[in-house]
Amino acid sequence: MRLSTFGPLSRRGLLGLVAGGSAAMALSACGGSGETADNSHGGTTYNGPKVDLDFWNGFTGGDGPVMLKLVKRFNSEHDNIKVKMTTYKWETYNEKVPAAVKSGKAPEVGIMHIDELATAAARGVILPLDDVADALHLAKKDFAAPVWDAGVYQKKRYGIPLDMHPLGMYYNKKVLDSAGLDADKPPSNADDYADALHALKKHKIKGMWMTPFPFTGSQTFQSLLWQFNGDILTSDNTRPDFAGDGGVKALTWMVDVVKDGYSPKNIGQDADAVAFQNDKTAFNWNGIWNINTFAGVKGLDWGVAPLPQIGDRKAAWSNSHNFVLLKQLSPDTNKQAASKVFVNWISRKSVEWAKSGQIPARTSVRESKAFAALKEQSILATQIKDLHFAPSLAGIGDVMPYIETAVNEAVLLKKKPSDALSDAAGKAAKVLKENREKYG
Repeated sequence: MRLSTFGPLSRRGLLGLVAGGSAAMALSACGGSGETADNSHGGTTYNGPKVDLDFWNGFTGGDGPVMLKLVKRFNSEHDNIKVKMTTYKWETYNEKVPAAVKSGKAPEVGIMHIDELATAAARGVILPLDDVADALHLAKKDFAAPVWDAGVYQKKRYGIPLDMHPLGMYYNKKVLDSAGLDADKPPSNADDYADALHALKKHKIKGMWMTPFPFTGSQTFQSLLWQFNGDILTSDNTRPDFAGDGGVKALTWMVDVVKDGYSPKNIGQDADAVAFQNDKTAFNWNGIWNINTFAGVKGLDWGVAPLPQIGDRKAAWSNSHNFVLLKQLSPDTNKQAASKVFVNWISRKSVEWAKSGQIPARTSVRESKAFAALKEQSILATQIKDLHFAPSLAGIGDVMPYIETAVNEAVLLKKKPSDALSDAAGKAAKVLKENREKYG
């Protein structure tokens, strides 16, 4: 699990979570001397004096070179704006961001995972973006609705979404063929999925390796929780809801996959993905970021599909990178204006970013021919209306480890699903109460 300044999250946070911010555009015009930018173009162009912008992120994997290429292209097209991109490992990054804000050395532009926005906002690390969205003429219609709505905390917007990275179902065509299953028609509902697992078991194949670890285990549980009409918290975000009927059904399904012999017991971290790559299992519920990983495995014959509907409705876990504004001790109006241009430009060019294993949040980009050419990303994009994000609540990261522990204990057959979830909910309720006192 990654170390986070804003609270512990799942291992995916280590791979994909970033924090940071662009200039303090939402502040009143104070600071910044001399010539100022002409803002008459609504933030789409910058006509002021040359400025240097710092852009921090944690894209240390294969996504890093993709973003750096975009930054270099932006610089080549804007003579009066120079963006310097600095990348840190996530655990280091999340320690540096609040310290940089406090010391007055925060970068102008950055990215933050959507489930960190509320906590960072409550701690005064980032600023509201409603004025920025207005200046760029950005509205809900311009983005996928779930990710746009998830960027609001206490009726204020704190993120401009760049992408979505949901969970999907990867399927190994070679393994399905060996069990006499149609490798071009992966199961899409509970009955078909159960039939496929049963057929694979007859051929002595463990069809789905059920991980007990936070990375995909917790994301699988959350997806099923929403499919069974449950939620992480109650609608007012004051009490845990994951231990209710929906949560018990979700975790029981996961445990039954192990008990019924469709999955090995006690598998290690990432063993599910490794088994998939080595033709040892047919299905792997994993994130969109694995598209490029599996594409790079020589001889692997695979496909990807939306998560099958196991519960009462379609649903899938997702997260999202968002542009944010870091609080500046001395706001510079020129940098504020230039930062708007950079954010807007990257958002419009996000089809290139999608190649790193993402779904563009911006509708116009997602509906382009260039994105349609990205076969696997386009397939997972069909889930957009069914995507769910963590609650917009300050300190939500403090709650998630208890869910992860419950999943771990149940999948390892150490506790009954209902007991594991009940114990976790009791501890989470105390944390929620403490956080209400801490954040208000």
